[in-house]
Amino acid sequence: MKIAQVGEEILRTPALQVKQDEFASESLNTFIDELLGTMLEANGIGIAAPQVFDPRAIMIIASRANARYPDAPEMQPLVMINPSIKQVSDNQVWEWEGCLSVPGIRGRIQRPNSVEVAYLNALGEAQTIKLEGFVARIFLHEFDHLIGKTWLDHISSTQNIMANDVWAAKFT
Repeated sequence: MKIAQVGEEILRTPALQVKQDEFASESLNTFIDELLGTMLEANGIGIAAPQVFDPRAIMIIASRANARYPDAPEMQPLVMINPSIKQVSDNQVWEWEGCLSVPGIRGRIQRPNSVEVAYLNALGEAQTIKLEGFVARIFLHEFDHLIGKTWLDHISSTQNIMANDVWAAKFT
């Protein structure tokens, strides 16, 4: 699947809720498999449907160590459909983020350190989960894609933007 790049309208458009009758369709499972494959091929740790030009509120978070995030904790990919934020922590953390849709640069932004989320799984079953630390950051980053934002919308200063190669030389 082609990954949308910053400047493309789909990345500024709020995602549409997946309808209940879509959960019984084979096409939803096929799309989720292709979305996961696209994320893995691009060395991502998360991806949202709008990043591949699909307007639905679907995301996958899948923290794992890789060249882009060598210290990422390991987790199984988690498919989240129609997610909503129930609560975020008051504790805010500054950290560097990259994005498959914003190639070549990273940004240091502030996000809550934990988040409680309600979502539907691929079967349409209601779930809740509390995410903390780096995994909470992945969720919040991907959730931004579902509300028409990227990490660029959180930049407080241009001094918090760095080329990937410079970031890698400093921090890995």
